Amino acid sequence: MKKASEFRAMTVDELRVEETNLRKELFNLRFQQVTGEIENPLRIKHVRKDIARVLTVMNEKSRTQ
Repeated sequence: MKKASEFRAMTVDELRVEETNLRKELFNLRFQQVTGEIENPLRIKHVRKDIARVLTVMNEKSRTQ
């Protein structure tokens, strides 16, 4: 789990890439959960929160421009 300050240090393009990667990871984790082979179910919660942090920082950056 990254902190919001780490996301604030990124550019908007880097944040978009990070969001895409996190969404792919979330999809894979959900797939693993359905098939019963997930190792750490709490990882889903952490990834969802990271996605929210990325979106929040992107929104903050778009307001300041």
